[in-house]
Amino acid sequence: MDNQKVDKYDLSAYCKVLAANFEWASKLNSMARQASADRAWAAISRFYSNCKKKIALKKGFPNFKKRGHSVEYKTTGWKLSEDRKYLTLTDGFEIGRLKLVGTCDLHFYQIKDIKRVRLVKRADGYYAQFCIAVDREIKLEPSKKVIGLDVGLSHFYTDSNGDKAENPRFLRKSEKALKRLQKRVSKKFTKGKPQSSNYKKARNKLALKHLKVSRQRKDFAVKLARCVIQSNDVVVYEDLQVRNMIKNHKLAKSISDASWYQFRCWLEYFGKVYGKITIAVPPHWTSQNCSNCGETVVKTLSTRTHECPHCGTVLDRDENAALNILAKGLSTVGHTGTHAWGENDLCLDLATDSDKLTR
Repeated sequence: MDNQKVDKYDLSAYCKVLAANFEWASKLNSMARQASADRAWAAISRFYSNCKKKIALKKGFPNFKKRGHSVEYKTTGWKLSEDRKYLTLTDGFEIGRLKLVGTCDLHFYQIKDIKRVRLVKRADGYYAQFCIAVDREIKLEPSKKVIGLDVGLSHFYTDSNGDKAENPRFLRKSEKALKRLQKRVSKKFTKGKPQSSNYKKARNKLALKHLKVSRQRKDFAVKLARCVIQSNDVVVYEDLQVRNMIKNHKLAKSISDASWYQFRCWLEYFGKVYGKITIAVPPHWTSQNCSNCGETVVKTLSTRTHECPHCGTVLDRDENAALNILAKGLSTVGHTGTHAWGENDLCLDLATDSDKLTR
């Protein structure tokens, strides 16, 4: 880490040294060890990249993760049956044959097209993820519509047409159940002693509830983003710095619960899939300027109606902001601040270095 001359290939070579020193590492498939080195290098390179940007934010110093919940195989170490119903792991751990549930989509691809296989542990069981590099492009008839989106907390977003999407508030609605489950975990915890099976069961129930909230957020973001992209040719939204916004501790939980960034990522993903234009614009003065005459009308957060004393325009505050966002986007050439391919794979929620959309 301190020697910047060490690169990705040096880390991969070091995996062989670790395999010679640790018996459990020698049992793991060589490409699985290299995949772990790839993850470590991704964290290190991201840290150095953030340092070069000279921005006064946390740089993301890599931290050691004692417990991993996934293992990744590349082109060896696994075998998929011809009927796509069984996955066999062939490394030294002798896990054997695993029965797969819900593998219908695998029949659309050749086994040779599968580039990576991941085993992931969730609170409700184990999952196998198959990474396939494909160019996913779906052509739609042009809708000849453009739209600006202003995200918020009272409503998830308000668009430039005045339509609103309700904020589901999944975490807020689950707080009572989460509090009850957390109390059960705390009561069963014994300090300084091995934990009982009842403690482990209670902890797993709490993890299941958190997993459900996470999946609800993702499902909402995916469906809403797909609907917005399919209905419009150009979608404009604010380039919000959520990391800075959650420093306001009175709004931090509500902002995190809304999950605006996840919605933005899916907007940009579906924008590339359906060939639509997505534009992120700076958020400065979108709420304060009048969308009709451009004059500044200062408002506090409690002021929900935009009333311009210069031109007499009266609009909902969020609709006025959405119109300003749309105007900014239409004056921008090309894509601005879009989510680059390869940084995150939304289908897998894991980092990938592929330059294609995977499915």
